[in-house]
Amino acid sequence: MLAARLYRYDPAMQEELRLETVPDPTIRQPDEVIVRIVGAGLCRTDLHIIEGVWRPILDPEGKLLPYTLGHENTGVVEAVGSSVRNVRVGDRVICHPQATCGLCLGCRVGEDMYCTSARFPGLDSDGGFAQYLVTTERALVKVPEDVDLVDIAPLADAGLTAYRAAKRASRIAPPDGWVVIIGIGGLGHIALQVLRALAGVRIVAVDRSPLARERAGELGADHVLAGGPDLAAEIRELTGGGAHVVLDFVGEQGVEQQSWQMLRKGGTHLIIGYGGTLEIPTVRMIFGELTVAGSLVGNYKELVELIDLVARGKVRVFTQRYTLQEINRAIDDFKHGRYFGRAVITPT
Repeated sequence: MLAARLYRYDPAMQEELRLETVPDPTIRQPDEVIVRIVGAGLCRTDLHIIEGVWRPILDPEGKLLPYTLGHENTGVVEAVGSSVRNVRVGDRVICHPQATCGLCLGCRVGEDMYCTSARFPGLDSDGGFAQYLVTTERALVKVPEDVDLVDIAPLADAGLTAYRAAKRASRIAPPDGWVVIIGIGGLGHIALQVLRALAGVRIVAVDRSPLARERAGELGADHVLAGGPDLAAEIRELTGGGAHVVLDFVGEQGVEQQSWQMLRKGGTHLIIGYGGTLEIPTVRMIFGELTVAGSLVGNYKELVELIDLVARGKVRVFTQRYTLQEINRAIDDFKHGRYFGRAVITPT
């Protein structure tokens, strides 16, 4: 099969993925499933992997390369292991990004991302920038026939991450409360739609891009701002004291320091984007009774809920399609912000 593989980490991002023919995957465990890839989302994490940002965590001994990236995958079941009962050959599926054990405490309580022995195809093993992928039965969610498998590929990770954060915000913010979403890109535009579907809150969307701000207005944001050095003060004035919840999908370039300063007393700062360093005086944390928390992808149940929102027309994903042969152009377009939303790689 054809696959796009990484051979060298490169902080300068000059290294291209190599397209090459590799052996077709085989089933080695009874719970494994081979999926014929229909769509594979391109994520900023893929760029960070190429840069070597994840090397200390994923590849500390330098033994992982070469391998195939791609952790946002949809497709059709091609083959199943002997113990698989929940899916059959021909089923249309989206893959939860982690292939989990189902036995540890994290799995037992339904938090797949806390699994102590999970495999993460596309990060620590071969992923979906290829024609086929091996995962497990536990990772697969069936997709209705009227839902486009290519368009929803980014929901496997980016969409699921946005959904978990937005769902959390919907439970924290009071009715008619204020929620600020910073970064209306690949994740933020999904979070905005989820929040609009789940909660009766007032949404402030913030992005430097005029196109992103235009999209935010179309998707139902109550207020749209461009940001800047006075953003925190602007938010406090607009909301009459500050936001109840801030969803930070940027997490770097100084935005992480602005986010907590736009909260009202008792407010919550949810960090989804990463790259920066957060510093908050403890007296401000105490006096404001602020909560700061990270948000990591999402669990199987949340992926099912998200696909249901898509099927009911409550959430749509803006996508740009590239063939597998065009993957390096897709990466370059991503680096330079040449499209809005998410890129999806198709193997044919």
